[in-house]
Amino acid sequence: MKKMHLLILAPLLMVSTPAFAHVGSGDNGSFISGFLHPLSGADHVLAMVAVGLCAVMLGSGARLAIPAAFVGVMLLGFFAALAGLPLPLVQRVILASSVVIGLLVAIARPASPGLVAAIVGGFAFFHGHAHGAELAGANALFFGMGFVLATALLHAVGIGMGVAAGRLTRGTAALRIAGGATALGGALLLAS
Repeated sequence: MKKMHLLILAPLLMVSTPAFAHVGSGDNGSFISGFLHPLSGADHVLAMVAVGLCAVMLGSGARLAIPAAFVGVMLLGFFAALAGLPLPLVQRVILASSVVIGLLVAIARPASPGLVAAIVGGFAFFHGHAHGAELAGANALFFGMGFVLATALLHAVGIGMGVAAGRLTRGTAALRIAGGATALGGALLLAS
């Protein structure tokens, strides 16, 4: 029972860090700064974990497809920011992403993997844009490799949590609760 409590509370505990994953101006574009960027704010962490949870909810075929769609579209957003494309409400959409994706898991309604990939992809563009806007022209290659790796690892954490949740309850109850907790964490950040 204690394992289930930790699994449910893990997404909520992540909101105790600062809400915005921005490492500040003057970012040097290193691999390490790119890697730390998605890890430095609860908004990004909750959304990335929610993508992994959502991939598990959809079944084994989606476990790679949904995170891959997210990473691919995130890179498009990254390059759009580097090219100077302005995008309004980036931070608000990033915060909303953990709420919406978490709710997809919590509701646990059958959905087309293509539709879910489109939803997470839409949010991914904003996540990528935030990374590119933060970089401000420094070394995009190494920074990009860092944030892609960190994003993929956070997706893997969400997948691991989702698989563990399914094993704990022999069904989707704990997975749905973890999705709800992620959505609640995102809602709390959005309200602050």
